[in-house]
Amino acid sequence: MSSAPESLHRALGLTDSEFEDIKSVLGREPNHLELALYGVMWSEHCSYKSSRIHLKRLPSKGDHVLVGPGEGAGVIDAGDGIGVAIRIESHNHPSAIEPYQGAATGVGGILRDVFSMGARPLAVMDPLFFGELTDARQRWLVEGVVSGVSGYGNSVGVPNIGGELTFDDCYASNPLVNVLCVGALPKDRLVLGIASGVGNYAVLLGSSTGRDGIGGVSVLASAGFQGDDGAASLDDAKRPSVQVGDPYEEKRLIEACLELLDQKLVVGIQDLGGAGLVCATSETAAKGGVGLDVNINAVPQREAGMVSWEIMTSESQERMLAIVTPEDWPAVEALCQKWEVRANVVAHVVEPSKDKDGNLVGMLRIRDGFDGEVLGEVPAKSLADQAPLYNRPMQRPADLDAIQKDDPTLDEPVGSPNEDLLDLLIDPAWVYRQYDSQLFLNTVVGPGRDAALLRLAGPGLPASNRGIALSTDSNPRWCALDPRKGTLLTVAESVSNLACVGATAKALVNCLNFGNPEHPEVMWQLSESVDGMAEACNAMGIPVVGGNVSLYNESGGNDIDPTPVVGLLGVVDSLSSPPPGWNWKSGDGVVLVGKREAHDGPAFPLGGSRWATRRARRGGTVPSLDVTSFNATIKFVTGEIALICKGEQSDVTAVHDIGSGGLSAALAEIVATTGVGLIAEELTSHGELFSEFPGRFVMATSDVDQFVQRANAAGVDVAILGTVGGDSLRIGSTINVSVSEIESRRSNALSSALASVD
Repeated sequence: MSSAPESLHRALGLTDSEFEDIKSVLGREPNHLELALYGVMWSEHCSYKSSRIHLKRLPSKGDHVLVGPGEGAGVIDAGDGIGVAIRIESHNHPSAIEPYQGAATGVGGILRDVFSMGARPLAVMDPLFFGELTDARQRWLVEGVVSGVSGYGNSVGVPNIGGELTFDDCYASNPLVNVLCVGALPKDRLVLGIASGVGNYAVLLGSSTGRDGIGGVSVLASAGFQGDDGAASLDDAKRPSVQVGDPYEEKRLIEACLELLDQKLVVGIQDLGGAGLVCATSETAAKGGVGLDVNINAVPQREAGMVSWEIMTSESQERMLAIVTPEDWPAVEALCQKWEVRANVVAHVVEPSKDKDGNLVGMLRIRDGFDGEVLGEVPAKSLADQAPLYNRPMQRPADLDAIQKDDPTLDEPVGSPNEDLLDLLIDPAWVYRQYDSQLFLNTVVGPGRDAALLRLAGPGLPASNRGIALSTDSNPRWCALDPRKGTLLTVAESVSNLACVGATAKALVNCLNFGNPEHPEVMWQLSESVDGMAEACNAMGIPVVGGNVSLYNESGGNDIDPTPVVGLLGVVDSLSSPPPGWNWKSGDGVVLVGKREAHDGPAFPLGGSRWATRRARRGGTVPSLDVTSFNATIKFVTGEIALICKGEQSDVTAVHDIGSGGLSAALAEIVATTGVGLIAEELTSHGELFSEFPGRFVMATSDVDQFVQRANAAGVDVAILGTVGGDSLRIGSTINVSVSEIESRRSNALSSALASVD
């Protein structure tokens, strides 16, 4: 094994001190292959070396948690013998370089995370963040990403049931493409990514290996873009780091893997995602405390002349690594032939070796043939679990006090409230209509509502009348002003969305999108955000079962606003009827449920609101959350809607969480959906029209007196807003807009914006 030149480590993204650490681990100089293995496995994206110290503060335990952080996906016990797996990931940098393939392979990767646990993927969601639609590049990004998500998801046959769509200039050069997947499994099919059993085979399933994706985690996701205007995003030198997906190969792989698990032919299984074969082999070996001898020549290759380090670090898609016994190998091979999936024995499980101190160490050996020359040899655990752990410097932004003092809440209102409202309305239907949301026919509530709702049913699952609900939420406007409070409020917003479909929150996954961790302000934002999430989850009894950290989201030295994305999974115990949704009718009374005023600071804060941001006002303060009052409101709303889902009679005809755009936008969205107006009382102020803070709901009822009595009995605040009817939305003397204008502006906002940048 020849040594690598010392200058190589920097080209592979390793620092001088990390290079010294590697030499200390090995007791010698690493060669080129070994250094490449450490380069990808110790990258920020794979090792979480800047964030692990903070992530430990998140609560991850719960009686219903079957698998927490550290595996392909988190898994909870949903009841009736069914486990539900959930995972969220980012594919930000690849999508900035090549939006179609970056987004498509993001979908493919998250599907593999879920079915690697033995779960059949049931649905995906996609929170997307772009710059303002003012130039052709943003349109190219939006259309490319949406096409990639739909092209892969529709082809592989998994419904897309929701997500988010955010436009802000901070994402102009660094868009964010986050993808969530949920799946279900009989609990006895649960499997983990562990290599065990000396003499067992490691079998590579799926696609052949090419040069696409080499360095995808170290070159792209672990470094920022250098250009001042995003032009560096298009650098041809970075295109090879973007993987290329094949959804039809993925579909065959899903079916083959699930059948292998059903027939108990697999000891352990893991997908090949970031860092490729070295990631799957080192992680499974480290978890099992064994060694793996990899035959580099046994890996199917689709390009000529590939060398060992390219084969080991390629992120070519649609591949899995399964641990099987020699006795089961013929059955595995035959089953894979049936599904037209490649299956090749590429490694053997071997005994751990003794190090110089007599300790047993599982070694990852890359060989030229199973019994041939050793090309590289490193402790598997050093790759998987022993990357450096950095407690990077943190500093509160020096200008944050001044930003918070520039509070738009204090401004005298100017302009037309009617136009202000219309300016906030945008329907993301242009995006989700390109996705199939009804595959499997389990979708009860699809895209465009507060939360998505699915029947918990599928091939091979025990019979159940339960449902699962999903919501993805973020608010970078809040988090830029106060990342701790902003993240806490984001979790509360997600819980509120689940309440609208009668679901109780059971698990949370996160995708923490931040700027350059070498900037102390960014690390402060990340640390504060983690603490806000931990505070919310502890107060609301929600375990964090997995997540992803995406750092170096910057371009030309400019960091994105802190963007923690929350994915929340809830359960409806009995789902016989759909929830009411946004379906009020003439004559209904409309009631505001929850505390009318914010808990801390101004009664109706406009800091961090979309109303303020649209006016280039990005200052102000974020309110605190009265957790006791919030939990009581959530319990009441969830109970009201759960009764309807159970099939019981109710006077509740509509429910909508008050979120982006505030109370007036929530009312307008129901008006646009039903085509029926509202005559409402005068609100207390301009701020009450547009302020945003969670824990408030618009609910319609056919019996206001009965509804108010139930709320009072539950100790929940309510205020009667008005009566449904007419052909306009009238809020006192402040707002009077026709139903037709609301419908037109909301439905055409996105398509008109895209058309304007032709």
